[in-house]
Amino acid sequence: MKSELTMIPPAKPIIGQEERDAVDRVLASGMVAQGPEVAAFEQEFSAALAGGREVVAVNSGTSGQHLGMLALGLKPGDEVIVPSFTFAATANTVAVSGGVPVFVDVDPETFTVDPAAVEAAITERTVGIQPVHLYGHPAPMDQLLAIAKKHGLWVFEDAAQAHGATWQGAQVGTFGDGAMYSLYPTKNMTSGEGGMVSCATAEMARQVRLLRNQGMEKQYANEVAGFNNRMTDIHAAIGRVQLGKLPAWTVTRQENAAFFDANLQGVVTPVVREGASHVYHQYTVRIEGATASERDAFATALREEHQVGCGVYYPTPVHRLETFRTEVDLPVTEMLAREVLSLPVHPSISELDRERIVGAVNTVAKAGA
Repeated sequence: MKSELTMIPPAKPIIGQEERDAVDRVLASGMVAQGPEVAAFEQEFSAALAGGREVVAVNSGTSGQHLGMLALGLKPGDEVIVPSFTFAATANTVAVSGGVPVFVDVDPETFTVDPAAVEAAITERTVGIQPVHLYGHPAPMDQLLAIAKKHGLWVFEDAAQAHGATWQGAQVGTFGDGAMYSLYPTKNMTSGEGGMVSCATAEMARQVRLLRNQGMEKQYANEVAGFNNRMTDIHAAIGRVQLGKLPAWTVTRQENAAFFDANLQGVVTPVVREGASHVYHQYTVRIEGATASERDAFATALREEHQVGCGVYYPTPVHRLETFRTEVDLPVTEMLAREVLSLPVHPSISELDRERIVGAVNTVAKAGA
């Protein structure tokens, strides 16, 4: 109907001349594997986003989660409590480390893990909790830490989507025993591909460093059976540039979200809890009461009739995937999987784009009312 309009993409990495120049600098240096750029990126990331904690750069967020689980001592049969309403990597990394992911429900407003559900799921086999700061909203870390302390559990934060988000004044990734941040191209900042692991102790950081580099700190002095999960200097150079741009991009995401909050009609807009700062990796609304097919029809109308890109994160709860299929009653998770829809909120959208997105959503919502 409006084919003359340009599609507004649901996500758009911003790669400019500064990133290209940084890559050229590394290529000209001849040091392209893990080297001085990685070390500098780790230090800068620690200061900017991890509260000064030691951070270890790896080749993906998933690698960071995996190595974090191993560094925390996860053993076969150990249970780790995770939300089912998340990307599969949250549970995959528990499973490939030998552990058993135990799926629990989430809060219907913030989409983050429900502390009461976490406490109810603890057994004698539980060793840890992996909360997810989903879409950029922090999980209720004060409650989760209290539960962990009460039961003697570790906490590893999945901060893949939440660079710079805060809870009660502290940055996510600084609460638990460790945390992972993703640097995938669609995240709030990117290194092209990569991840960071923040560590509460020097020993944990050492274990992650060993595991990412074939079990070595010194060449050929292998201490443990490790992996090649190193970040390249090429990726680190991109990440260093992006890190400097992140604060302004975050403000733009928050301004875009505020515009949507004030103007969208017919959908349930995101909630921001008191004490939380939301960094809006995704601006996720709910089509309240919709079936999955009705939500999908809403998304199709946005794309095809209004050229507004959108995404569904996540249409199938992790506990329903073939890899983890388990019979557990998670009514909020099932509801959200039917109702959620994420709209473009990234820094590349213009004021005109924002108005188009609002007009499109309100029109489609009204037509379906």
